[in-house]
Amino acid sequence: MITRRSEARWSGTLKEGTGNIRLGSGAFEGKYSFTTRFEGAPGTNPEELLAAAHAGCYSMAFNLMLTTAGFTPKSVDTKVEVHMDKVGAGMSITGITITTVGDVPGISAEKFLEIAEDAKKNCIISKAISVPMTLKASLA
Repeated sequence: MITRRSEARWSGTLKEGTGNIRLGSGAFEGKYSFTTRFEGAPGTNPEELLAAAHAGCYSMAFNLMLTTAGFTPKSVDTKVEVHMDKVGAGMSITGITITTVGDVPGISAEKFLEIAEDAKKNCIISKAISVPMTLKASLA
């Protein structure tokens, strides 16, 4: 089993506090806050990181599926938008938009779209978004 880890620390109240997110690999560490998450201030946020993970996963899955189908992609460029809005009393992710452009010689538009849809359903992050979660919580 492969396990990946990241961590976050939040200090202070929701609106005045600040946080720090660190990837387990050490490849990224960044500050986040209420304003970076909900008001567009400079900095990162969990939804942006989710979008980055989804874009990376999708591009790899799509490339694999194209190759398995007998095509040799020159490139797959993917952008993911995570949409968040107020739902009831709180905020929710209300949708995700995947936009991908492939440079794939010899493929028809219909076959490209068919494989793109398969990648949307089967990339690891797409599947993980609805997977059951386990929580372990304790007091310091």
